[in-house]
Amino acid sequence: MNRFLLFVFLLVSFSSCNVMPYAEIADPVYQSGDHLQWASLAYEDQNWTKERVDIQDRVYWTRVKLELLKGVGKEGHLGLKIHAFGAFEVYWDGRRIGQNGLVKQSGQEEVPGTADTYFMIPDSLAKKGNHLVAIRASQAYLSHDLREVFITIGVYDQLIKAPLILASFMGMIAGVFLIAALYYFFVFVNSRKKDYAILIFCITCFIFFILLLAEYIKFYITIPYTQFYLRLQIIGFLTFVIALLIPLYFSIQFHFKSTWLLLGILLVALLSIYGYHYGSYDLTAWYFICVMWIGAFLVVGNAILQKEKGAGIVMAGLLVSALIDHFSYSDFSLFVSFSIIILCMLYLHTIRTRDAENEYNSALLLSARLKTELLKKNIQPHFIKNTLTSLIDWIEESPQQGVVFIQALSTEFDLLNEMADETLIPIEKEIELCKVHMKVMQFRKEVQYQWSDSGIDPKEKIPAAILHTILENGISHSKPLPDGSVRFQLNFIRQEKFKQYTLLTIAENREQRGRKQGGTGFKYIKARLTESYGDRWSFSSEATEQGWQTTITIYEKE
Repeated sequence: MNRFLLFVFLLVSFSSCNVMPYAEIADPVYQSGDHLQWASLAYEDQNWTKERVDIQDRVYWTRVKLELLKGVGKEGHLGLKIHAFGAFEVYWDGRRIGQNGLVKQSGQEEVPGTADTYFMIPDSLAKKGNHLVAIRASQAYLSHDLREVFITIGVYDQLIKAPLILASFMGMIAGVFLIAALYYFFVFVNSRKKDYAILIFCITCFIFFILLLAEYIKFYITIPYTQFYLRLQIIGFLTFVIALLIPLYFSIQFHFKSTWLLLGILLVALLSIYGYHYGSYDLTAWYFICVMWIGAFLVVGNAILQKEKGAGIVMAGLLVSALIDHFSYSDFSLFVSFSIIILCMLYLHTIRTRDAENEYNSALLLSARLKTELLKKNIQPHFIKNTLTSLIDWIEESPQQGVVFIQALSTEFDLLNEMADETLIPIEKEIELCKVHMKVMQFRKEVQYQWSDSGIDPKEKIPAAILHTILENGISHSKPLPDGSVRFQLNFIRQEKFKQYTLLTIAENREQRGRKQGGTGFKYIKARLTESYGDRWSFSSEATEQGWQTTITIYEKE
């Protein structure tokens, strides 16, 4: 953590350092018309205007006086960077050193140039002292946009390489976020339980990847000045979307109660900013980010008050990103601060993944415990003792029936052993287990147990031994009817949003002293239902005029 803070401090410190400039550059002056003598250093331009005037598609000139503070040195040749709209020719102290596009002339249409152009200054002309940059230009397209001319002087190789190095670094970051977007997209698609926070994170990473490409693609391909604003419009739209997605992600992860109200307020604020500052692309994007920060701070601040896991780290990340954006160069700091925020989102996701793993491990332990419980509750000492005692009596009185008794008991244990490793079993196998158990208990208690069912779908599956457990409770807590029988009726119904099992025990209910609804059998049933269906179930067990009725309802996924 200390190393991280030191890195942030150094980053902020470096961003505030000033490098000694190569030249002192005066403000440009403009004049419509076309005279080659205007390229001369000796020409007097005191009558030229410092503001561009609307010249439609006519030729105009720009003159910029400067003083070179350094000549050609060990660093290499000096270079000139010009940012301007239109097509133009460049003159250094009256000598033509290059062109950008093709200036409009009589009988010749303008070929648009790029917004940023680099030129090498001849060593013979790059002496310390006063110099002049003259630009002969036309702007046949977007002529209403009277954009100023900006000039930068530096080492030519550095002027060329610096943006490419930065673009390469940002390209690596973009690749990381593309891989993250693809990975989490596959995670979301192949997940049985759809976590929409993962989808939002995936979309955010992909949009951030596109945003980085849109920002730095200008260094790799030639973009005519006529298409200059198209890229800015794409960047603005992507920033708009990200400004909504990041607070939404934090709202989902931190269980923010007023998520839709917050998104509505943010949407209104973003649309208002877009409408009020339309055309001011950099300013609009910065305001979008401010709105995103405000929304994220509100959500994360509320999460800190609620003591949500990871809220403190995310808040620290938001603060660091805001500091970097404040102290560093805007185009660079914007993406660095964005990266920090998305890393905070990734950190938050890892916390949720860890919690999910813990829940999964707990589920495995629960499943193992339930398997053990399933066998243990049917191989209890008193059950074995009473069953063997009854078996001895039957063998002595009727060996033939004793053999039937042994076969029924063996079949029940075989079925229980098969089910021990299963979470869900076919309903027909569960019914078979119930019937076999009734046969065993009929020998033990000498009571006529009868089974009937209706509406059963053979394709349905049910948690192992839950009907068997309900049956056991019915046998243990009910007295036979006057005819010496106890009847069990199982009914199954399916509706659009749920399916329901109802097991009715038709018998006389024993008088119970504080019968516990949460006994061992019911705990087993509820644990099995939770293991298979989460919270999408309900369970009820109550006395009726006919005996005792138990209902299990399983709800469909929404």
